Formats: sequence, structure tokens, C-alpha cells
Amino acid sequence: MTFQPDCQTDPVNSFAPDDLTHDAFLGGKLHLWQPRKGYRAGVDPVLLAASVPAQAGQRVLELGCGVGAASLCLGARVPGLTLTGVELQPAYAELARRNHCGFEVVEADLAEMPVTLRQRQFDHVLANPPYFDRGASVASLDNARETALGEQTPLAKWVEIAAKRLAPKGQAHFIHRAERLPDLIRALPHDMGSIEVLPIAPRTGRMAELIILRARKSGRGAFRLCAPMIMHEGDAHVTDGDSYVAAIRAVLRDGAALPF
Repeated sequence: MTFQPDCQTDPVNSFAPDDLTHDAFLGGKLHLWQPRKGYRAGVDPVLLAASVPAQAGQRVLELGCGVGAASLCLGARVPGLTLTGVELQPAYAELARRNHCGFEVVEADLAEMPVTLRQRQFDHVLANPPYFDRGASVASLDNARETALGEQTPLAKWVEIAAKRLAPKGQAHFIHRAERLPDLIRALPHDMGSIEVLPIAPRTGRMAELIILRARKSGRGAFRLCAPMIMHEGDAHVTDGDSYVAAIRAVLRDGAALPF
């Protein structure tokens, strides 16, 4: 995949010009059109993309791709990938296509993907599933934000679909809240092994708030729990500004791979 700028100069039809922002990622290596209000991609999809050890020529599928942040950050770091995304919300799917001409975006419910997509296999499948179980939390009043953050399709279904789309020896990659790690592991099919988990903590001495999990189809490696990745320097937030540790700053500002 040759990386290139967005596909058109006019705002997409689903949004008025004032409803969009054109935001820099990876220190300006990538710019993405996003809605000004509602769900907006932040740090999490960038970290997910940085954790994927993809190689040129491989096929990558992102479930619930939104505006394409994770896939396009990965494509900016690793040239020569074939990138495909599945997105439920038409307006976000349209923005994802706008954000990169070579990004194939399929507008569909991930649980009801078209047959043509279900017949394909991928070397990597990545997902940033909705974080919040609405049986134990309050729904957002913004419909688009709620679709992105409120769990409607069960997490186990995300894992099942990701595993089915993997080629032999392919890897699935998830970023999620730390308390959902048991659910992710329980949902992994029996043919998924070589499980690796990277906890992500905001500061030294703080509990992990996020985890990145990856597992390999037909993998036989032992389970690996990595040392926590610390996001910010210092024991507490003192002043406004960039307080990221060097490794995280390199991911967010330079498009570096995440030390896993």
C-alpha cells in the first residue's frame, strides 16, 4: 500500500464542512478527517497499530475501523500492506475512505459481513472494541459516540469473528480496558494460542487501565504477560503539556513501533 493523502478536497457529503476537523497523527505524518463532535480517535488506536508486527505484503483487517485511525497509522509505519476495514456507521465509513484512497472499507455489521469478505483470510486482524458494558454503565446521548463506545455486539463475538478471518499462523490484536482481560481470554477459540498481554498503566505505581492482547492462530507458545508499559513520566499530573515517556512519545509523534 503506497501511502498518500486523502482522496478528495471537498468535505464528505455526510457532514457539513464545519462539522469536521482535519487532525494530525504521528507527528503530522498522517492527517485524518474526523467529526468535530461524537466519537473521535485518540491515543488508543495509535497504540494498537504500533503493537502490530506487520510486514510488507501482508493483509490486514480492522473490525470497527471508524475513520481508519488504527489501520492508517499501521500503514504509515509499514509500507506495502493491503488494508481492509469493516465499519457499521455509514458516515464514519465514508470518512475512512476519504482518509486514504487505498483503504478498502466495507460498510457492514461485523456480525453480518458480506460473503465476499467472509471468504477472505488475513495475516492480522485488529480491533478496538467498544469499552463499556451498558449493563453496568450509562449510555452516551450522542448516537455515534454510543455506537463506538457502548458494547452492543458482545465482546466474545468480536473475538470469534477476528479468529475466523485469520489465515494460518495469523495474529489477532485487541486493545481494551484491563478489567475485560478475563473476558477476552475466555472468548479466544481453542485454536488460538501464543497469547501475549501488554498492560498499559498511566504512571509508575498505578494499576494498568488498558491492555493489548495478541494471539496467534494455531500458536503453541506459552502465555506471556509483559512488564507494564508506562504512559506518563512522574507519579502524578503536575502541569499541562506532553508528559509521555520516551517510548510512548516515539509511537505517538514519530510513528515508531510499540516495544511489546
